[in-house]
Amino acid sequence: MTTVLAPVAGAAVGLESVPDPVFAEGLVGPGMAIEPDRAPGRALSPITGTIVKLHPHAFVVVDDDGRGVLVHLGIDTVQLRGEGFELLAAEGDRVSAGQPVVAWDPALVEAGGRSPVCPVVALDAPAGAVTGLAEGSVDAGSELFEWR
Repeated sequence: MTTVLAPVAGAAVGLESVPDPVFAEGLVGPGMAIEPDRAPGRALSPITGTIVKLHPHAFVVVDDDGRGVLVHLGIDTVQLRGEGFELLAAEGDRVSAGQPVVAWDPALVEAGGRSPVCPVVALDAPAGAVTGLAEGSVDAGSELFEWR
């Protein structure tokens, strides 16, 4: 079992509420999303592992068991080309759960007409593998869900 932490503070919401069908329909895997607080902050690694993909707006951390978790900071944020984001780690880095990976500004994302909602996805996991979903307000670094 893998405990997946909330990468950002905000309100835990179901993936079905994400305004992007790839996430909303669970096409990349099950998980949750966070409607983030609007203050500038840092997105934390949801698990201990290695950063295998790192873009300003999204990253994937894979643990020692080969489980990968995707954190996507906002929807359609790839179009920002890194504006409003600052990398705090590098691809290939080993990170601990709760370690800052990207600094970002959700209010800037929203001001540009994009949703700042953050999907957190258990990549390639079967639908029932994610349990213990958080509800309501979550702090960055608190438990978001369990991957069984």
